[in-house]
Amino acid sequence: MIFDSVSVETTPDLPPQQPDSSSVLSNRNFLLLWLGQIFSQIADKVYLVLIIAIISSQFQQEGERISGWVSAVMVAFTIPAVLFGSIAGVYVDRWSKKWVLVGSNLFRGGLVLSIPLLLWATANWQPPGTSPSGFVAILVVTFLVSTFTQFFTPAEQSAITLIVEKPKLLAANSICTTTIMAAMILGFAIGEPLLAFADRLIQEAGKEIVVGVSYLLAGLVLMLMKTGETRNKDQEEPHVWVDIKDGLQYLRQNRAVQSALLQLVSTFSVIAAMTVLAVRLAEVMPEIKSEQFGFLLADASLGIAIGAAIVGQFGQKLSRHLLALIGSIGMAIFLAGLSVVCDRFWLGLAMIGGIGIFAGISVIPMQTLIQEQTPEEMRGKVFGLQNNAINIALSLPLALAGIAESYVGLEVVILSLGAIALLTGILTWYLASDT
Repeated sequence: MIFDSVSVETTPDLPPQQPDSSSVLSNRNFLLLWLGQIFSQIADKVYLVLIIAIISSQFQQEGERISGWVSAVMVAFTIPAVLFGSIAGVYVDRWSKKWVLVGSNLFRGGLVLSIPLLLWATANWQPPGTSPSGFVAILVVTFLVSTFTQFFTPAEQSAITLIVEKPKLLAANSICTTTIMAAMILGFAIGEPLLAFADRLIQEAGKEIVVGVSYLLAGLVLMLMKTGETRNKDQEEPHVWVDIKDGLQYLRQNRAVQSALLQLVSTFSVIAAMTVLAVRLAEVMPEIKSEQFGFLLADASLGIAIGAAIVGQFGQKLSRHLLALIGSIGMAIFLAGLSVVCDRFWLGLAMIGGIGIFAGISVIPMQTLIQEQTPEEMRGKVFGLQNNAINIALSLPLALAGIAESYVGLEVVILSLGAIALLTGILTWYLASDT
């Protein structure tokens, strides 16, 4: 059961190999984790496309903007990340990582498959002055799906350290990051036609079956994975808040992990701000329309995937913090370039791709450093706090970037993001060198 406390044994029979992507993928347990991640990540990305399709077909009125409906869904998706990120990390330390991964995917799959039944049951029920009951059901499902995702994320990060040898963590993280970016590109690019095809193939519930079954397949694949964990039922467990306090205390005392977390939060905040600004960028580029901003996001995601591949192949030759500094400087240069050519499609596309590449070079070494430096019994707590910090930090640029752009202009905001990236890289380097 996932509720049993666990201790960790060394994973046996891992052959000595060079720390590159091919040697990591030859590890059967990591291969299973990776396959599970592929199914889970694609389901995550297509889920939003699914919900938007349901809203547009069942709730949006003719001539009404969809943004209000989508905003409510995004709020339902974001609240669990802020509320439960740290708590989920504590329980990941207490439970079996494998069964947290399996359970979170199976529960999410079941929730998605329940959507057609919920919509049918609430079809003719709407109390006066309220939102349609079917839409409320969608919000509840989205909230629960996001809640289970908060357990999946720290469990996945912890599981990587259990099944991959320390010298190969950089390559393993580059593969996982590349997978996330590829899933994002595929999810937004093929999500709508895939769901439309599924709906034609299976009337009424085809869309939900595609996403739900993808989660279920992830859970089934992860059942085959072995993490080397053993149950320890006699261990006395402290209060949840004591564990969270221990995690915060560890972060305060470990400057290397602290600086790595700062770098991650800053880089993801810049990426989040660029996500908001992508709509405005598409609007000022004459070659595309504002609703085609997905091209720009896909370009950035492709850049991050390329950066991840570069780190996985050559990153072992440089220190983790030097890679992060190079990534920060590169992001700053390309952001400055984008501020100059933001109204030119092809040059802008090149700059956005460069930002993505150096973001990947910055993020992956820092995630690897946290995994390497954090003791086994603290990883769930630290990864949960990391997940929480990133989610809270993401909310600020998502809320402020658009407002700032309307007051000071697109070029100034993009240049400011470059300055933030550069200053964070220098500060992270200073904190690391001071340890």
